[in-house]
Parts: sequence; structure tokens; C-alpha cells
Amino acid sequence: MSSYAILGCGSVGHAVAEDLAEDGQDVLILDRDESRVEALRDQDLDARRTDIRDEEVADMVADRDVLLILASDVEVNEAAVSMIRERGGDQLIIVRASDPVSEDKLTESGADVVINPSQVIAESALRALETGELEYKAQQLVDLLGSTDGKLAIMTHDNPDPDSIASAVALQDIAESHGVEADILYDGDIGHQENRAFVNLLGIELLALSEVESLENYPLVALVDHMKSGELSLDTDVEIFIDRCDPETDYDADFVDVRPNVSAMSTILTKYIQEFDPSPTEAVATALLYGIRAETLDFKRDTTPADLTAAAYLYPFADHDTLEQVESPSMSPETLDVLAEAIQSRQVQGSHLVSNAGFVRDRDALAQAAQHLLNLEGITTTAVFGIADDTIYLAARSKDIRINIGNVLDDAYGGVGEAGGHSTQGSVEIPLGLFTGIEASEDNRDTLLSLAEEAVRKKLFDAMGVESTGETGNGG
Repeated sequence: MSSYAILGCGSVGHAVAEDLAEDGQDVLILDRDESRVEALRDQDLDARRTDIRDEEVADMVADRDVLLILASDVEVNEAAVSMIRERGGDQLIIVRASDPVSEDKLTESGADVVINPSQVIAESALRALETGELEYKAQQLVDLLGSTDGKLAIMTHDNPDPDSIASAVALQDIAESHGVEADILYDGDIGHQENRAFVNLLGIELLALSEVESLENYPLVALVDHMKSGELSLDTDVEIFIDRCDPETDYDADFVDVRPNVSAMSTILTKYIQEFDPSPTEAVATALLYGIRAETLDFKRDTTPADLTAAAYLYPFADHDTLEQVESPSMSPETLDVLAEAIQSRQVQGSHLVSNAGFVRDRDALAQAAQHLLNLEGITTTAVFGIADDTIYLAARSKDIRINIGNVLDDAYGGVGEAGGHSTQGSVEIPLGLFTGIEASEDNRDTLLSLAEEAVRKKLFDAMGVESTGETGNGG
């Protein structure tokens, strides 16, 4: 058990002394105010009268492990710290400051930890505000869910990634725990092998938007992490909007929660799960933890304290064997072939890489190749394209915060094909004949490939603002 000494016992020191004493800790109190010392003794506290700047104080606290110097006069605290350090005191010293300038002075004097009560109070107030706001939001969401007698449609962003899917799963769980059935809807593809493994292993049910007759059949529609898809035209109202970015369209939603100060949508939904259910299901916890890890690149990209706190909360509830399976899916022979071809035919300009995988059977392998190539040293943006079923398919990935790869693809190919995506990933589908002006056949495969090669690379590099020259293949 550690032993403590409190030097300077005003209101702050008194509160600390009482808490330590209630915990059964050995506490010595030193203060120069005689009446205060007498009052502390009346509470059965070990209090002694002395000026904490006197040299004898160093001997009085020599056997103490932790010193808390908490006088309201910062200059007195600074003198006490200096005196104790000069007399050879090597205890842990925690000192009270009054402003940033005094914090620096106390640190220079030898304090190990400096506390500014004003800052502590402000941080406590912000935490209380966040807690109160979350409680209010949670009740608002419950009231909205309770107002419907039909299903909730939860829409992810286009070509949803794990963070978007996990957030939708969490909202679905919240809705169903309050008696409201919910469908998770998406547009585009779930193309990456890890994403498909994530959905399959956790048994997540998703509906393609094309399979839904009309969103008007849902009394409630929620957009979760949808702003990565850009502006959305809907044939129905939006009642719930949860995102990290403000909407580009005024949806006039009944429930809105926008939090730009976190990196993962799964972090926001984890806060709600904590509010509704202190013990989340294994599937929901696993999905949310993977969503946070995927969005922050295992806490290596733009991670905030809130993301770490949410992950720590989810960790004991998650299925880590499933997480390992999701993160290490087996690579199919087709994917390996596409990756090998993409590596061989790569062209690099600056930090941008574009590669032609040729004719492919599994177009989803293009997304995996683009993701793998993003790991090459010096590369921040990748695009891999190939031809399948008379169509040119392209998958792109980016970790360059200066560009939105979804917008880049739309600029490059929006006029000749279907382009979609968001800041870190995107995809394109272009009818081959429209792009090359030649009908596809077995006899002209090489010609088609050559034309697609030249046109796709040039358009993409132009949209990125770089010349389409540079390293090709093995550097030749």
C-alpha cells in the first residue's frame, strides 16, 4: 500500500484527503493554517502545522511514496517542489497549477504530474454534457422507433465496407430490441474478399437495393454512414440520419446525429449500444470491433480516444476466432492470378499506381488486387482494371487524404460508364463497345485489351492530375 502526503490542504486537498482516508490509505497532511489543521485533526486525520516551503518538510515527507502539493498559491507550490527536489526527494510529485504558464514552471521545477483544476472541471463538464446528450439522443431514437408499426430500412453507403455494415448491424439490433424489424440495404457490390468473409461468417443479412420494390414500403428509413456515397436521390423521406459528416442534402430527418470527431461510424453506434445494453451480443460486438479496426487500419490511421475507448469496451464481448478468420481469408487461385498480372503490368506515376489485369473471370478479384498493391512502398492510390463479360471493370483504393477516389473515378469515367465510391475506395463499370468503339469477339481480344489499356490509364492519370508515364512492370 502506498503512503501519501498532502502539502497545502484547501478545498481540493481536503476532498483528496477524505477520499484517500475512506480507502484506508496512510495520509499525512501539512498546512500552515492552524484552524484548518485543528479541523482536520477533529476528523481523525493526521494533520500538522507547517509552511510547506520550509526545508524541514523534506524530512517530514521523506518516507512518503506520493506527494500531492495542492495549495491554492501556485508560487508556494513551485517553491515546495523545488525545495523537495533540491533536498534529494525522489517521490512521485503531483502539483496543483492555475494556468498553462504555471504548468510549465512547475514541470521545470520537478513536478511529475501537474493538475489544473479549471481544466479538470472543464473536462468533467464536457464528459457530463456528452453523457447527457447521449441519453437524450437515445431516448429520442427509442421514441421514434416506438412511433412506427412497420419495418425500418437501414441504408449503408454504396459498395459498403465493414464499418458501414457493422454500424447498420448495430442499429438493426437496437431497433429489433425495441420491437421494430429492420432490413439493411445497400447499393453496388460487396466485392472485397474480406468484406464477403465478414458478412458470411457473422451471418449478416443484406438486401441489394435493386431487390427492394420501393423504399416507400418502409415507414422508417435510416441513412447510416451514407455520406461517403455523396448526394442521394430518394423516393421517400429520411427519418434517421447518423454519420460523421453533415448531409449535403437537407433530409429534414426526425433524428440526426453527426459526430465528426471520431474516425469510425462503429464508434458512434457502440456508444448507443452501451446506452441500450451493457452486454452486447457476440455478433454485434464482433462486427463493431472489426468495423473500428478496419476503418482505422488497426488503429494506425486517424484514431481518436473515442475509437480506442469503444474498441476496449467491445473487446471482451467479441469472437476473436471469427475476427481472425475474417482478416485472413484464403486467396482463390483466380485472385492470385489477377494479383500476379496486376503486379507485372503496373504503371506508377508519383504515388499513383494503375494496372491492367487483362481478361478476368472473377471481377471481385480486382478489388483485392487493388488493396494488396496499396501496401507497396510509396504508393497511396491504386487502380486495377480488367475485362469480363463485354465490360471493363475497375477497382480503386486510396489512402491519400488529399483526394476522394470516388470523385476521381466519376470525373474520369462518369460520362462513359457507371462510377461509384467514396474517399478511400471506388469502382467503375464501362460497356466495352461504348468505350472502344469495337464489338467484342474472340478475334479481337488483343485489340480490345490494347485500346482499353491506353484509354483507361490515360483517363485515370489525367483525372488524378499526373502524366500517364512512369514505371511499368518490373521497373522497365
